[in-house]
Amino acid sequence: MRKAGTEITLKRLAILGSTGSIGTSTLSIVEQFPERYGVATLAAGRNVDVAFEQAVRWRPRVVSLATEELASQLAARLKVAGVNGIEVVFGAAGTVACSTHPEVDFVVSAIVGVAGLEATHAAILAGKPIGLANKECMVAAGEILTAAACEHKVPILPIDSEHNAVHQCLRVGAHSEVKFIWLTASGGPFRRLPLEQFASITPEQALKHPTWVMGRRITIDSASMLNKGLEIIEACRLFDVSASQVRVTVHPQSTVHSLVEYVDGSILAQISVTDMRLPILYALAYPERPSSNLTFDLAALSHLDFEQPDFERFPCLRLAYEAAEKGGAHCIALNAADEVAVEAFLDRRILFTGIPRTIEAVLAATPEAHPDTIAGVLAADREARETARSVIAAAALRVHA
Repeated sequence: MRKAGTEITLKRLAILGSTGSIGTSTLSIVEQFPERYGVATLAAGRNVDVAFEQAVRWRPRVVSLATEELASQLAARLKVAGVNGIEVVFGAAGTVACSTHPEVDFVVSAIVGVAGLEATHAAILAGKPIGLANKECMVAAGEILTAAACEHKVPILPIDSEHNAVHQCLRVGAHSEVKFIWLTASGGPFRRLPLEQFASITPEQALKHPTWVMGRRITIDSASMLNKGLEIIEACRLFDVSASQVRVTVHPQSTVHSLVEYVDGSILAQISVTDMRLPILYALAYPERPSSNLTFDLAALSHLDFEQPDFERFPCLRLAYEAAEKGGAHCIALNAADEVAVEAFLDRRILFTGIPRTIEAVLAATPEAHPDTIAGVLAADREARETARSVIAAAALRVHA
C-alpha cells in the first residue's frame, strides 16, 4: 500500500479496444481517478463516432483506427472541430504505435480476438506493464507472451473477472501450495435447457446472458461455455499450472468470481459486485487498493449454488481441456475455429450445435506444433480459420444435397 503522505504518480494509459465495453469502463475509471490515471493513446477499431468523442474528450497523443479510410475520416473530423495535436494512425502498425508510445506507462489490452496480439507482444518487449482483458492473446500465444514478460520483467495483470479473482486469491499463498484453481461459470442461458432443444437455439436467445453485459462473441461463447474453456487455457499460462489443476464449477449467482484451493484444504474465494470496473481498477492500481464506490451487498450471499458442469451439454468445455493438454497449435485452432463458428451461427449459417462440431473437426485436422514466434502463431491462426470455413461450407453442402 502507498504510505501516507507520499505523492500519487500519474499513470498514462494505452487503451487497446477503447470503444468496447472494457475500454469505456477503463475510461470511466480514469474519469473517477483523474489524479491517478490519464490517457496517452487509444486504439479504437472501426467505431469512428465513438473514437471522435473519445479523442475530443481525452486528447490522447495517438488514436488508431482499423483502416486508412477510417483514420482519414477521423482526422478530417478532428480538423473541422479544431482539435489539434492528435496523431491518427491505422491498422496493426497503428495499434503497435499506441501500445509502445514512449509516454505510455500501462497498456490495457482489450481488443477482441487475436487482432491485438502483435501490439500486446510489442508492449511487453517495450517494457510496458499489461492489463490483459483479451483472453484470446493468452490462449493463442501465451507461451510466447509469458516468456517475454519474464525476460523483460513485465507484469501481466488479468482483467477478466475470473482470472483477476484468482490473482487476488493467490496473493496469500505460495505457488507450490496451490492444489486447484476453481473458475466459476454462470452456466449461461441454457444451463437447464433440455439437450434435445439445443439445435433450435437462436442467436437472439444465445445473446441473452443472465448476468453480464458483454460483446456478441463473448456472450455466445458464454452460452456454449467455450468462454470458460478459453479461460482454462489462460489460467494455465497466467498462473503456471497444469490443465488438471484448473477446475470449473457452475455458479449461477456469479457472486463468487473464482476460488483457489490450497494443499492444506483451505479454499479462498474472491467476492465482489459484477462490475468490470473493479477488476480494471485492481489491475491499474496493483499492488495498491484505492478506495472506490464499488460496494457489495452481503445479502446477495444468502443463496449460493455450485454444480459440476455438464460436458455432454457443453462439449466445448471438453474440447478446451483437450486443447489445453496438447497446447501450441491446438489452442490456437480452438480459438480460431470458435471465432469463425460463432460468426457463422450469428449469421444463421450453422446451428448452435454446429459450433462445437466445427471446433472438433478443426482440432482433429490440426497437427502437433508449437509456434515460437508471433508470426508463426498468426499463420497457424489463419490456417485454422480456413479449415473452419471449409468445414462449415462442407456441412452446408451436405444439408442442401
